[in-house]
Amino acid sequence: MKILSIETSCDETAISIVEANGLYPNTIFNILGNFVLSQAELHSQYGGVFPSLAKREHSKNLIPVFKKVLKESNSLMIKDDTEASEMPHETKNELELLFTREAELLEEFLKEIVLIKKPPIDLIAVTAGPGLEPALWVGINFAKALALIWDIPILPVNHMEGHIMSSMVKAGQTDDIQNTRDINFPSIALLISGGHTEIVLMKKLLDYKIIGQTCDDAIGEAFDKVARMLGFPYPGGPHISKLAEKGQVNPEYKLPRPMINSSNYNFSFSGIKTAVLYKLKSIKDISIENKQDLALEFETAVADVLIKKTLDAVDEYNAQTLILGGGVSANNRIRRRFKEEVSKKYANTELIVPDINLSTDNALMIAITAYFHTKNKKGKKNDYTKICADGNMNF
Repeated sequence: MKILSIETSCDETAISIVEANGLYPNTIFNILGNFVLSQAELHSQYGGVFPSLAKREHSKNLIPVFKKVLKESNSLMIKDDTEASEMPHETKNELELLFTREAELLEEFLKEIVLIKKPPIDLIAVTAGPGLEPALWVGINFAKALALIWDIPILPVNHMEGHIMSSMVKAGQTDDIQNTRDINFPSIALLISGGHTEIVLMKKLLDYKIIGQTCDDAIGEAFDKVARMLGFPYPGGPHISKLAEKGQVNPEYKLPRPMINSSNYNFSFSGIKTAVLYKLKSIKDISIENKQDLALEFETAVADVLIKKTLDAVDEYNAQTLILGGGVSANNRIRRRFKEEVSKKYANTELIVPDINLSTDNALMIAITAYFHTKNKKGKKNDYTKICADGNMNF
């Protein structure tokens, strides 16, 4: 099965074409084409992702990225004069309705995409939530338009489930061949990203229950806001990490660990952020060394809370596998701390952390998720059946 996948939930325009074969746990994914275009530099001036700008950039980037991936997968074939035909009036009307709010994307679609021969694709998978709604709809409507003109089935995919599924693959024979991991269940997944913080219990493949989540800021938001306080642009995570690597433990900068001993698996990060603000106000002439020490304490406080909550869940549910997913899982200190704690405390629990390129938002994880749902339709029971967290996304 060849799957075209599209991801536009935030500030990355990502598209991939993957050929997948076999049932879990013997699935092999052959990456035929894959590209991620980040908008981070554009959004840095706003201190975070600006939704209307993200939507505009997705509209501008989708067709160039799509053509690049088609070319990479040897699927870009242009119709000759004998194959070209006028589009049916009804089809054009449907496209105009889909792209009501993306006039420029419609213009480029009618000028370029309709001249491309139907590629050998069996399924189109698209991120349908959660995420920034204006950004999501650009990707969804683009996927719908492709499905319309080429008569290819389309499948909506939950973005957070994609982060879990990115852990299901491991390096294969080459960089383009990914084999499937045989994961032992029950499993616990900690999903930490710019917009979400969740602990998810998995009793089997595609069976999810969200047992904990943030009560306020997501962890990625906290990193971005603290970085801004320290004078660094969006995205804040890499700046905090770089500062923390040179920091020293300073008792004067001790920060709280909110909800670390609560009786549930929920998180709160707004208190840490506020504590950083007050610490900064108490320093008269802040130096780079002060910033480094404060960044170290912030990262340590966050890691302490994540580890305590997550490992408590591992204990309660006797998890055989612990998965870290989401963009913040790329943080070196968090990765390192989890590896140390799991190796020290658990002889029979495997820690899985996806490769960096699969930790941040990407289209490969959307293709992987779509394939597993297509091939494992029986016995689905999960918290991700609603394709958007707030239930407002009608596909």
